[in-house]
Amino acid sequence: MQQKSKYHFIKLVSCLILVAGVTFSSKTIADGSVESYESIHGAIEQPIRATWVWDTTQIQSRPQEVLKFAKEKKVNTIYLQLNRDVKIPYYTSFIREARANHIAVDVMDGRSAWGLTESRGQIADFLNWIEAYQNQVQPNEKFAGIHLDIEPHVHPQWKTNQASVITQWMGNVEYIMDRAKQMKMTVGADLPFWLDNYKVPGSTQAVSNWMIQKYDSITIMAYRDTATAIYNVAKDELIDAAQQGKKISIAIETKQSKEGDFITFYEEGSEYMESQLKLVENMAKVHSSFNGFSIHEYTSWKTLKY
Repeated sequence: MQQKSKYHFIKLVSCLILVAGVTFSSKTIADGSVESYESIHGAIEQPIRATWVWDTTQIQSRPQEVLKFAKEKKVNTIYLQLNRDVKIPYYTSFIREARANHIAVDVMDGRSAWGLTESRGQIADFLNWIEAYQNQVQPNEKFAGIHLDIEPHVHPQWKTNQASVITQWMGNVEYIMDRAKQMKMTVGADLPFWLDNYKVPGSTQAVSNWMIQKYDSITIMAYRDTATAIYNVAKDELIDAAQQGKKISIAIETKQSKEGDFITFYEEGSEYMESQLKLVENMAKVHSSFNGFSIHEYTSWKTLKY
């Protein structure tokens, strides 16, 4: 009898602790406190499985279609490009429903010119919009984080004055991170896997190392179509990020590519792609930095042959 009473007592205490934990989490959200990327993803199983949605008008014209696809493909993070022509209510409605389905939505933007100081005003406008949005919506309508796709290596000045572009890019990243910290938002960014071949001007530090150090997380564009090749091109960044206590999402391509068939899964289809991703995961999970996959991108993935 005493053992039974003791069991019920322990069970009651456990329930009270659980209720207290849930109440605390709910209160954190309800009172409007700023949520971190990690807290929003706390209810989402890790590692992440993300996709880019570049055509933001789709959250206006066919939001249910986007979310249905995300659920079917077990996507738990959407990188949604900012489009100011899309009215605020469409964002709030989409994010609210995405959250209800355990899908986080990061606000995304970027272009190669954002690697130059002269584009600081455009970057400020982007961040100002996010700040204004986050301050006017309900907690379950907020973006989970910021996602950047800058890629200054495709800008013409990369070929003519590379050191200057790298320096300017670093300055813009520092500006972005300072602003994001003030907004209590995390920032992830897309980086090419070969960026470790370039050095910070006047230093032996790899540009990729500096970027991993600065950003909260990185999506490494390991655009290849076999598991071995994907892992091999992402490995150095996985090791680097693990040493810095950062997270890496491995990105793969589904769009048709002019650079060659080996870049994308466009030719092979989704079944083959999924089989390769399982193999990559088995190889990459030995690194504490590995944090799942990002599939580029929604429209091409949706039409990818089976």
